[in-house]
Amino acid sequence: MTKKEKLILFVLAAAQFTHIVDFMIMMPLGPQLMRIFKISPQQFSLIVASYTFSAGIFGFLGAFVIDRFDRKTAFVIAYIGFTLGTLACGLAPTYHFLLAARILAGAFGGILGALVLAIISDIIPLERRASAMGIVMTAFSAASVLGVPIGLWLANLFTWNAPFLFLAGFTTIITASIFKIIPSLTEHLQSKANRPKPLDVITNVTRDKNALRALLMMSLLIFGQFSVIPFLSPYMVYNVGFQESELPFIYLCGGIGTIFTLPLIGKLADKHGRLKIFGYTIFLSVIPILVITNLGHISVYSALIITTFFMILVGGRIVPATTMVTSTVHPKNRGSFMSINSSIQQLSSGTASFLAGMVILKNADGSLSHYNWIGFFAIAASLLSLYVAQKLRSADGQKL
Repeated sequence: MTKKEKLILFVLAAAQFTHIVDFMIMMPLGPQLMRIFKISPQQFSLIVASYTFSAGIFGFLGAFVIDRFDRKTAFVIAYIGFTLGTLACGLAPTYHFLLAARILAGAFGGILGALVLAIISDIIPLERRASAMGIVMTAFSAASVLGVPIGLWLANLFTWNAPFLFLAGFTTIITASIFKIIPSLTEHLQSKANRPKPLDVITNVTRDKNALRALLMMSLLIFGQFSVIPFLSPYMVYNVGFQESELPFIYLCGGIGTIFTLPLIGKLADKHGRLKIFGYTIFLSVIPILVITNLGHISVYSALIITTFFMILVGGRIVPATTMVTSTVHPKNRGSFMSINSSIQQLSSGTASFLAGMVILKNADGSLSHYNWIGFFAIAASLLSLYVAQKLRSADGQKL
């Protein structure tokens, strides 16, 4: 990998870092938000789901036009819009204002995620793409190690608004880096004759069974994660015995673990096959999902070991899965397809979060019930995603 490619990947990872922190910080703030705004688990799940539903809807709409612009231009516009949405979250005085701000941030965040994947796919050839994905996806690790713990520290030191205000300021630095380092990417614009019309974007996908399988696989995979993740922090506080001040350690330990494992999983996928490594991570992830959703009152140290393995394995399976999805379409349609893919993922995570909030109940003593049911649903969805993945083929018909 060249020095220029690494620098571009670093900027993309930094943008992903802010995007992921903005999304992730809301979940560990759950105990504070439910207490301060006096809201139920269902209302809290709506805050989480509103971001992802908005990202899904606007990501879908973006698919009609995303391949008609320079990748850099689209990326800058989406990132500035995301910054404004994050700032609005930090200024939210009420529950309903916060809900509206999350919708705004999600509208641009959904397009942003698709553009990152499209840019990687445009500049990195397939034989090295899983490694590149692993590098950019360490943004999740950095968000866990630095972003979320610092955000929670700011929330405990000041108010819950502080992480969003700090993040909005940090994104201005990233915006300047995007202007300077990300190159203009217009190769996909050269062949105007073959460029699909807006409605063709949808028909191209709906007529392509392979593309539909790719979308279904990612939908099931994401459902198998975000049915569990939004209530991880509340469950740790109300059922396992964590103090709110101890929640940052979940993300710190998990993030440190994934810093080393995500790039390794990417390299293993390139070397041994993406489907094979995806299968291993799926089967191994069943163990921490089952354990974590059935935990009782145990020591913080024991719980941290379990949550760390959960983040390593659940996060790790995304690397080979995403690489497989990017190879199922031709470059000229990749931006629009990845936007639709991002939209499907966001809608799946929003649906999973919302349904989890409907299933989970808060008892009179403050504890949560039925989290174990969510674990069983997550495992079933994960295994189904592996079944669908086995039927995928690359855009030229080769096995993945």
